[in-house]
Amino acid sequence: MPGCPSWPFRRSGWILSAMPGRLLKSWRSRRSSSRLGLSLGLVMALVVSGPAMARESSALASLSSLAALSDSADGADFAHYTLALTWHPGFCSTHRQPPRECRDASLSRGAADGFVLHGLWPSLPARFAKDGVVRQAWWRQGCFIESPRASGSFCRAHPPFHLPKALDQSLDRAMPGRASCLDRYEYAKHAACLALPADDYFAAAVALREAVNASAFGDFVNRHRGGEVPRNALITAFEAAFGEGTGRALRLECGGRGNRVLKEVRIGIAAERLAAFPAASSLVALGRGRCATRLRVMAVAP
Repeated sequence: MPGCPSWPFRRSGWILSAMPGRLLKSWRSRRSSSRLGLSLGLVMALVVSGPAMARESSALASLSSLAALSDSADGADFAHYTLALTWHPGFCSTHRQPPRECRDASLSRGAADGFVLHGLWPSLPARFAKDGVVRQAWWRQGCFIESPRASGSFCRAHPPFHLPKALDQSLDRAMPGRASCLDRYEYAKHAACLALPADDYFAAAVALREAVNASAFGDFVNRHRGGEVPRNALITAFEAAFGEGTGRALRLECGGRGNRVLKEVRIGIAAERLAAFPAASSLVALGRGRCATRLRVMAVAP
């Protein structure tokens, strides 16, 4: 709701501050604003006491840590993240060979919350660009450019993460694809070569997903389960939740015949402003996806 004062987004024990602005702004010259956004978030966290405060402070600390690392000298120098959130029923209904989490409903309980987590993808790092890697190659291969992808299943090639218990449980709900070792794949492709700590990486991704689902945009999509919506209505709902002009930060991904089924949304977030999400000034424009003018929001996986 543009123009409203700062308020907390809360769901399942996570909290993020939100100060919707009026425009999608350039962020590279806003380092002081980034610090201000984080400070306001910490103030909001401090008004909560007990175990909830610890969880919320942990989420903010993870977002802050990733924001700082995005401009570090060890090679993790990149401009923005793409938060990829899957609409699980749409993904499953358009997948030719549905994975385990589509065939077994017990593995996808988090889909009841709204969107589920696909990944958190850094944009092309400066050191890769200096070596001649172009953006398209980075999106296709990511860290596998440096360390070729292991042959065979990721469940066999990569050991499971040893995350704190609370985070492990939250990630299970947020990312049904863990049943197919999606977490291992996502980290190996998008984070391993950038020295992003696994705990912070996944905690930040879970918190961002929670914020989107708790927003008016997440509520709008949830309320239209099993129905159809105009594509532009989704963009309007996004701007109503996050600020005028922010629709350019939203990319819709669709599938099925004529690209009429909503599969995923992708949101551009400035790397240095990660802790300020979902403030309008934290969002960056992404390219448009390919979707029909009217979209089906599937209710349940087939």
